[in-house]
Amino acid sequence: MIRKIEIERFTLTTSRRFDEVIARVNAAIGHPDMAEFGESTHEAHSFAELKSAVEKGLSDVGLMLFMELDHGSIIRKETGRDTPRMIRFIVGNPLIMKEMAKHVPDAGSYAPVTILVDERPDGVHLSYDKMATFLAPYGNDAALQVARDLDAKVEALVTAAAGARVASA
Repeated sequence: MIRKIEIERFTLTTSRRFDEVIARVNAAIGHPDMAEFGESTHEAHSFAELKSAVEKGLSDVGLMLFMELDHGSIIRKETGRDTPRMIRFIVGNPLIMKEMAKHVPDAGSYAPVTILVDERPDGVHLSYDKMATFLAPYGNDAALQVARDLDAKVEALVTAAAGARVASA
């Protein structure tokens, strides 16, 4: 079976320096030692122990870094130039993923999520593909609510990193 999924991408452009934006993203997410994190979650004997291990790695916004990829360095190796600069942050929270995946198992294909920060002539772009758009075709309201909450967390993080004000609802 093939399922068509339409994606909504949240993107902001800022005049802040690339290095400042990267520092702001890094400051907003947890940075657990991933070897230790993997060991402690694998060795957890109960959900309470697992939850405790996960929570140790989370930031105040409830997200952690799983991986940071410097896509720009790959392009720069080919061109020999100092640009472009492009960082892909793979961030998430296993407890949030669990809540989505228990209702829609395919949610595990979309979490953790990506925040892309890249430098272009018109400024630094921060982009995020909204989780709710990945899960909408599955029609599960419980999973969609968790996805919308995750989207709000990531959008607030991206907005703050860009230096923009978060609109109140």
